[in-house]
Amino acid sequence: MLIDSHCHLDRLRLDKYEGELDRAVQAARERGVEAMLCVGISLENRQTVLEIAESHPRVIASVGVHPLDIESGLASKEQLVEWAQHPKIVALGETGLDYYYSDETRETQQESFRIHLEAAAEAGLPVIVHTRSAKEDTLRLISEHGSEQHAGVLHCFTEDWDMASRAVDLNYMISISGIVTFRNAEALRDVVRKLPLDRLMVETDSPYLAPVPYRGKPNEPAFVREVAEYVAELKNISYEELIDATAENFFRLFPKARTQIT
Repeated sequence: MLIDSHCHLDRLRLDKYEGELDRAVQAARERGVEAMLCVGISLENRQTVLEIAESHPRVIASVGVHPLDIESGLASKEQLVEWAQHPKIVALGETGLDYYYSDETRETQQESFRIHLEAAAEAGLPVIVHTRSAKEDTLRLISEHGSEQHAGVLHCFTEDWDMASRAVDLNYMISISGIVTFRNAEALRDVVRKLPLDRLMVETDSPYLAPVPYRGKPNEPAFVREVAEYVAELKNISYEELIDATAENFFRLFPKARTQIT
């Protein structure tokens, strides 16, 4: 089963589908994408993401506040735990730390990340983590405030092998996006080669970061196939083995998703 483990369906460019999200979802299905995780990034888009998941049988969702969206408002621990009870919500996030684009908000980012980690532990859900130029603080907060049992995923991974291996030691998954196909991504390809197959997932992060041969165009869930095919080559395994393993990893990390994907 091929799964896009991280996409933003509320932000897709739908020009080629005449503005119809249903057609984009169907295009993904026609390329073998059997499920999608639509990820929330702010208080403002929480309801939209949830409505998308509710209206598409093979779409599940997460709720949370991205570190670059904290100015629109932080979620409280109580709010997150309450939202986590919805059948279609299988994770909290995307949360995390981004010092590359916003170094001046470090303290607020850390507060928000801590709240998500503690809420997820209480709710029994994993967290979806965005991290950029914040390696040590990300790992420290996960270790201090996260749940090793429910853990989470470092999505759209672009960091080094040291971070990946330390995250795996904390029971985290590593999710690979179309960046792995980019010409200058040899360090990331090395991480993928070293990463245990039972810790790997694939994603688009659409509408961003379209893989080769679509680079420079709006990304969409249908293109996760190119990511999966490329990763399979790097791992020197068949495409079928890769999608079976990543689906198993997905459902192990997000067990609530299994009951929602029909």
